[in-house]
Amino acid sequence: QVRLMESGGGSVQAGGSLRLACTASGDTSNSACMAWFRQTQGMEREGVGTGEGDGTTTVVNSVKGRFTISRDKANNTLYLQMDSLEPEDTGMYFCAARFAPCPWGEAFIRSAFAFWGQGAQVTVYT
Repeated sequence: QVRLMESGGGSVQAGGSLRLACTASGDTSNSACMAWFRQTQGMEREGVGTGEGDGTTTVVNSVKGRFTISRDKANNTLYLQMDSLEPEDTGMYFCAARFAPCPWGEAFIRSAFAFWGQGAQVTVYT
C-alpha cells in the first residue's frame, strides 16, 4: 500500500506560480511511477505529467513550457512547478502512483494508476 499526500495548493493571480508537492509513504519504492493529474471544471481527470524512479520526467503538451515536474528520490517526493498560471488551470490536482513504468500517450489515464492522493485545490483568479 502506498499513501500519497499532496501539498502546496492555493490561490494565485493569473500569471503567477505555484509548486505542488506529493510525498509518498508506506510501501514505497523508487521504481514506482508517480504522476500528476488534474480535474478542471466540467472536464474528466487528465494526466499532467509523470516522474519515473530513475528521475525521468515528462509533461503533456498542453502544459509544456509552463509546468515542470521533478522528483526527489531520496524523499519520495514528486513536485509540480506551475508557472504562468491561467484561470483555465483552476481545479483539483491529484498525485498518483503505480508499481510499473509510467504510461504515456493514450495509456496515460486515470485507470492506469492504483494509488491516489486526496488532491490539492489550485485556484487562479484574474
